[in-house]
Amino acid sequence: MRLFITLVFACLAFALKAQVPAPAPAQAQPVYITGATAHLGNGVAIENAVIAFANGKITFVGTAAEAAGQNWAGHQQIEANEQHVYPGFIATATNLGLVDISAVRATRDYDETGTMNPSVRSLIAYNTDSPVTPTVRSQGVLLAQIAPSGGRVSGISSIVQLDAWNWEDAAYAADDGLYINWPSLFSYSWKDRRYSKNDDYTEDVEALRDFFKEAQAYNQRKDREQPNLKLEAMAPVLSGERKVYIRAQEAKEILHAVRFAQNFELNLVIVEGRDAWMVADALKEAEVPVILSSTQSLPARVDSDIDQPFKTPTQLQEAGVLYGFGHEGFWQQRNLAFQAGQSVGYGLEYEQAVAGLTGNLAKILGIDDRAGTLEVGKDANLFISRGDALDVRTSEVLHAFIQGRKINLDNQQKVLYRKFRDKYDMGGR
Repeated sequence: MRLFITLVFACLAFALKAQVPAPAPAQAQPVYITGATAHLGNGVAIENAVIAFANGKITFVGTAAEAAGQNWAGHQQIEANEQHVYPGFIATATNLGLVDISAVRATRDYDETGTMNPSVRSLIAYNTDSPVTPTVRSQGVLLAQIAPSGGRVSGISSIVQLDAWNWEDAAYAADDGLYINWPSLFSYSWKDRRYSKNDDYTEDVEALRDFFKEAQAYNQRKDREQPNLKLEAMAPVLSGERKVYIRAQEAKEILHAVRFAQNFELNLVIVEGRDAWMVADALKEAEVPVILSSTQSLPARVDSDIDQPFKTPTQLQEAGVLYGFGHEGFWQQRNLAFQAGQSVGYGLEYEQAVAGLTGNLAKILGIDDRAGTLEVGKDANLFISRGDALDVRTSEVLHAFIQGRKINLDNQQKVLYRKFRDKYDMGGR
């Protein structure tokens, strides 16, 4: 029976993969977009803008008046009157491409066996044929940081572009950071259905500290008798070359993680950071950025404001903390933009919300020299939306480009929509 179920899911996965569009070819003709409102991703918007790109790079960003004197011969024009242009949104801390069907263990490649796995590379497990990816990118998510999530030291994340033949082609910034799950102050008992204090918290932190000390000692030695791949993988982490992304929720956990990173001189980023608003001043002082989890969620404490998750980005913005929006899971990333849109209704300025999906995240990930904003010289990762891309009611992505390549926006959901629309448009025949 188990074998039968596995075969059914395998066939389903194969059928879905057949629907994945082929990657787009390299940009052959220069393009310029006219008439749209351009949201640059750095807190600035331009009305009646002109955006041009050639050979995968942005060549012009400005107003229609500034573009009047330019020579547009040979360019393909896209008229985008009353539409919006955005930099491609960036999904972070996601297992997109590392899992296809959550219920089938064979398709889950984000959780390695063991506790300390700094040598695990998520990139080589990335599946470019995932049927989920076309749906995600059809909502404007064009880049993703794929990250492992198991154990204490989960492994190495990488940044990929979401239109590729294989993981080598997909790699946008390989092996950008090490992911760590910080010990939790509280543990949940499924038996008692409640949280209780984690009596092993101090011991768990010390175990992590000991591992880092061991890695330090190993990488300082010149006379290594046998190679240790796990400890060797820690070298770029300890030198600050590779960022460290620590998942932490409670205010004390965040502060402990910051102190830990300072002791080892790590290049730290806090991920999820539910209570980051409570320690915003400390994060600002330590210059530690935060990648938030879903704003469309409930607070963790019974005494918290019911709308606290919606307000957290505004509070971090006011405190001067560099932050970006995140979301859970893999297929859920299609709703990433709406996490930012939710915060606009709770005090966050619209262009700041856009920056939290684009420019801010590019800075945090260390790819802001070529992605995240609409600026001359950067990669042409952008999309055009008929309506507000942060509003689920109006978002409709019409065109998308990754490094200048026009992406096929078709996906399985659209295929099914067309199938059943045609059926019922014919009166049910």
